[in-house]
Amino acid sequence: MAPESNRYDLVVIGSGPGGYVAAIRAAQLGMKVACVEKRESLGGTCLNIGCIPSKALLDSSELYHLAHTKFAKHGIKVDAIGLDLPAMLARKDTVVKSLTDGLKFLFKKNKIEPVFGTARVASGESVVVRDAKGVETTLETKHILLATGSAPVNLPFIPFNGKTIVSSTEALTFDRVPEHLVVVGGGYIGLELGSVWKRLGAKVTVIEFLPRIVPMADLEVGTLLHKSLIKQGLEFHLETKVTGAKVEGDRVTVTAETKDGKVLTVPCDRVLVAVGRRPHTEGLGLVEAGVTVDPKTGKVPIDAHYRTNVPTISAIGDLVDGPMLAHKAEDEGVAFAEILAGKAGHVDYNTIPSVIYTWPEMASVGITEEQAKERKLEYKVGKYPFLPNGRAKAMDETEGLVKILADAKTDRVLGVHIFGPRASDLIAEAVTIMEFAGSAEDIARISHAHPTLSEAVREAAMAVDRRAIHG
Repeated sequence: MAPESNRYDLVVIGSGPGGYVAAIRAAQLGMKVACVEKRESLGGTCLNIGCIPSKALLDSSELYHLAHTKFAKHGIKVDAIGLDLPAMLARKDTVVKSLTDGLKFLFKKNKIEPVFGTARVASGESVVVRDAKGVETTLETKHILLATGSAPVNLPFIPFNGKTIVSSTEALTFDRVPEHLVVVGGGYIGLELGSVWKRLGAKVTVIEFLPRIVPMADLEVGTLLHKSLIKQGLEFHLETKVTGAKVEGDRVTVTAETKDGKVLTVPCDRVLVAVGRRPHTEGLGLVEAGVTVDPKTGKVPIDAHYRTNVPTISAIGDLVDGPMLAHKAEDEGVAFAEILAGKAGHVDYNTIPSVIYTWPEMASVGITEEQAKERKLEYKVGKYPFLPNGRAKAMDETEGLVKILADAKTDRVLGVHIFGPRASDLIAEAVTIMEFAGSAEDIARISHAHPTLSEAVREAAMAVDRRAIHG
């Protein structure tokens, strides 16, 4: 039997958004909690090599781009604008460190034991952790939560080499701006990082197998994003399959085939492969512990209480069905901990927003218009562009629109899709309305401060009944 210090009510494997949130909520509810992390710092992929560092670079690169393209229009004179990439990357690292240090404080505040090393599930009630020196420690527990996240998908015909053919991790740390960056995949990761390096001076070519980028988005709004990125200078090859890549020193030649059989040869110096992510379950000992893992998807089946087929082992986040989003994992972490404590934890999977942090941003919640048609729903659409919006004009950020789908009979909001400035913040109002089964009329009747971008959301809600005031 493990010593008393190594016995817990809950051991969480993974300290990303799902894991650390679950650990904190469980500790708040009176449980003794340990959280195992294989990295040297807490926070998982999101804080260390994902959401946070990418957004830091997106904001820095956008400021650089604005200095070149819009400062003069605002009456700001800046001579000899230059790029200090090491300083930009150092700022990104500082942002990451401040948040991972903040997690250390939260763990200490909530009396959560961080355990650094590689975890293996030895049984339904024990976890073996091997540290960097190879020393193994056994943690005994009443319950285990798997929150190990996901890793980039590696294509066998164009494998990562960490330098010229890279995943999103290495694309955050290029030591110079690529001359020509080829992005394989037209999803949010590829578009966001492609935007970063385009703004900083790289030529960017996106190759997408499907006939459209961001295929899960509302078609109309996704098309606006596509047109905007083309206007910004990104090049796209749709319905095109990458077939291989030849590396010669610091150069890469990517080969691809179009829908009609035409062979493309694209020379470049960096390739970002961003075709999706796969649940990280390797080395966890799940099969040996009796946990079912889907061999095709790598995902772990769970019940309504997040439990696997082994009752004392649960899973959340990227390991289970649903969108691979940090905030979805956080919500599941809270719900799991509350259910474990005998409370009524709950996640409404119909109201989880998604955001693409290009500029302008794209944000959505609920169903798309295409889904409404497929389901044969009777619905109304209200749209309002940012062009007439007073705050958007003051910001010189008038590109995009707000689109609201509402039930034709009840007026209940079915979906909201925004392409425009600060869409990531504006979508929160729509999530709240939908969570409370609200209507377009509810949004229209709520007072929105003037002048704000949020007024465009209100106008779109009024446009559902063809009564927008300013459009």
